[in-house]
Amino acid sequence: MTTSNAPAKGGKALNIAIIVAAVLTVAGIALWAVQLTGGMVQTGMRNLDSWGLYITMFMFFVGLSAGGLIISSIPRAFGLEGIGGISKVAVWTSICATVVAIGFVVVDMGQPFRVWELFVYSNLSSPLMWDIIVLMTYLILSCVYLWATLRAEAGKVSQLALRVISVIALVCAVMVHTVTAWIFGLQASHELWHTALLGPWFVSSALVCGTALVIVVVIALRKVGYLELDQRHLVKLAKMLGAFCMVDLYFFGCDLLTAGFPGGTGAEVVEMLVFGPLAPFFWTEIVGTALAAAICFVPAARKNGMLVIASVLAIVAILCKRVQLLVGGFQIPNVDMPFAMTQYTVTNWQAGSMAAAYEGMVYWPTMLEVGVVVGIIALGALLLLVGIKKLPLKPAEK
Repeated sequence: MTTSNAPAKGGKALNIAIIVAAVLTVAGIALWAVQLTGGMVQTGMRNLDSWGLYITMFMFFVGLSAGGLIISSIPRAFGLEGIGGISKVAVWTSICATVVAIGFVVVDMGQPFRVWELFVYSNLSSPLMWDIIVLMTYLILSCVYLWATLRAEAGKVSQLALRVISVIALVCAVMVHTVTAWIFGLQASHELWHTALLGPWFVSSALVCGTALVIVVVIALRKVGYLELDQRHLVKLAKMLGAFCMVDLYFFGCDLLTAGFPGGTGAEVVEMLVFGPLAPFFWTEIVGTALAAAICFVPAARKNGMLVIASVLAIVAILCKRVQLLVGGFQIPNVDMPFAMTQYTVTNWQAGSMAAAYEGMVYWPTMLEVGVVVGIIALGALLLLVGIKKLPLKPAEK
C-alpha cells in the first residue's frame, strides 16, 4: 500500500466541483424556504400517501451510510486484512450520507421547529423515536471512529481501542437499518411492509449500495491521483459487491415467493410489482442487481470502467427498490375506504373525476420536491468534496 504524492489541496476540478455543489445547496435551501412558506400541500404527498420522495431518499441514504461504515469496520472488528487503507474514505463517505439522510427527515417534517418538538415531546415507545436516537448516535459514532482512526495513525490511540470502537460502530450500523425497517415492518395495515424479512432485507441492501458507493469514490480518487490503490483491493471490493447483490436478490425472492404463492395473502402485491404500475422499478432493480453481480464475478470484467458501471447499476437498483417499498406500501390498503375521499386526499385531483385522479400511481413528486432533494444531495456532495480537500483521508496504513 502506497500513498500518492498528489497535493492534498486538490486541483482546479475539485474547486469547481465544490462551487457547483455549494450553488446547488443554496438553491435547495431556497426551495425549502418556499416549501416552508407555502406548506406541504406544494408536494405530491397527501393523506393516502403521507410519505414520498423525501422518506424514500432517507431510506436510500441511510443504506449508503450504513454500508460504507460496515465494510470499513468489519476488517478491524474481526482482525482481518484491510482493503488497502481506504477505511477513512469509506467512513467520511458514510458520515456525508448520514447528514443527507438526516436532512431528508428534517424537510419531511414540514417545519424545523418540529425537530425540537420531537425531542421535547418524544414517545420512547415509538419505533420512529428509536430510529431518530439510533441515527444521531450513529452519526456521532462515525465521527468518533474517523477521529480514532486518525489518532491511531499518529500513535495516540491504541489498536485495541480502535478495534473496540470498530465493533461498536459495526453493531450501530446494523441497528440503524434494522430499526428503520421496524418503522415500516410493524405497520400491519400496509400489506407490502408487514414482513419480518424487512430487517435483513434493509441490511443487505445497505451493503450493496454502500459498497458500490465506496468503489465509485475510490476509483474516482485514484483516477485524479488523490490516492494509489493496488487493483487487488478493488477486486476484493468487487467480489464483496457481487456477493451482497446475490444475497439481496435471495431475500427479495424469498419474500416474493412467500407472498405470491397460490393461496397467499400477498399475491396482489406481487402482481403490482411484477406487472402493475411499479413494474418499471421492479424490473430495473432485478436486472440491474443481476448485471452488477455478473460483472463483479467475471474476472475479465473487473476493469475500472466496468466496476463503475456495476456499482452505478447496483446503486440505481437499490434506489428503485426503495421506491417500490415506499410507494407500493400505500397502494393496497387493508381497510376499505378508511375516510372520505375529496380532491384534497389525492395528488391528481385536477383530472376532473375521482376515477381519473386514481389512474396509475397515486403519488408522484412535484418539481419542488425534486429541487429540494437535489439541494440536499448537493449538501452531502459538498461535505464529501471539502473533506477530501481538507481532511487527511489518504491511506497511511500498511
